[in-house]
Amino acid sequence: MEGNGMRNASSRTTPVTTCVLLAGLVLVLVMVALQVRERFRSDMARAQAFAAQGSVIAQTRCGPIEYQETGQGLPVLMVHGSGGGHDQGMAFARPLAQHGMRVIAMSRFGYLRTPRPANPSPEAQADAHVCLLDALGIKKAAVMGASAGSPSAMQTAIRHPDRVTALVLLVPIAFKPTTVLNSAPPLPGWMDALLLRLLGSDFVFWSALQMAPDQVIRHVMATPPERVQAASALERARVKSMADRILPVSARAMGLRDDTGMGKRLRPYALASIRLPTLVISARDDGFGTYANAEYIASQIPGARFVGFDQGGHLWVGHDDEVRTAILDLLTAPGKH
Repeated sequence: MEGNGMRNASSRTTPVTTCVLLAGLVLVLVMVALQVRERFRSDMARAQAFAAQGSVIAQTRCGPIEYQETGQGLPVLMVHGSGGGHDQGMAFARPLAQHGMRVIAMSRFGYLRTPRPANPSPEAQADAHVCLLDALGIKKAAVMGASAGSPSAMQTAIRHPDRVTALVLLVPIAFKPTTVLNSAPPLPGWMDALLLRLLGSDFVFWSALQMAPDQVIRHVMATPPERVQAASALERARVKSMADRILPVSARAMGLRDDTGMGKRLRPYALASIRLPTLVISARDDGFGTYANAEYIASQIPGARFVGFDQGGHLWVGHDDEVRTAILDLLTAPGKH
């Protein structure tokens, strides 16, 4: 009898215990969700503040264009890559201002505060680059295009050669003939769709940065994460900053979608017509395969210099100082401008 009573008492308390445990679990989940929301909101506020820093809208004959500038001297127009904007461009090019350069970093069509026009082609974007120079009273400028910013940078040199003093192409997304071997396998269609989904939501991308930063570096930034891990603390910080500053990705989504489409419709340009001091840079392990593109471009532009690294990925990790030195050597060479 006594044993039965104990068993009955235990069975009567089991539902109560279960409810207490469930309530505790729900409370913990709510607290975690609130902490995640607060951290997300805080990180987004910082990202939005960074993206707005230095931002100015120029009213040009090609429409409004967002830009920022720093320094005095030789004008240099910095054309950012995918996931960027004036902020990404300035983060890379700002040190040039310490060497007698007037750096102008702009936001391409569909990025941040530069609206997307009906025709967002590289040719139209190149014309808009010149419209910005006109609005700023600049007759000539060196043009630097990074990644998906390279097509419009090349088109600026082709369509407006009298406005460009020198051309720099960093890890260029560009056409190459099928006779030139790929330096990396092309991305499958499902990967493009996945990346666009990842880069279409601030929260999804922020979550990926928190939970799988190495995968973001490998697939979104096309750089082997092991290269980053082996790099200096300064380089690791640069890569982290570049990844963090893709936020707010929602303000860059239209430009990202256009860049993805452009990458599938690349066509040959009149590279032989470019008669300007030209520097082309890439790394062999760039996951976007720009090494082969860069070699081809440099072979087609008369007198172009090609700088290739075996390692470094799309972010040229471990070579940031070398890249900037090569750019300065080009831009400050006597008698070239």
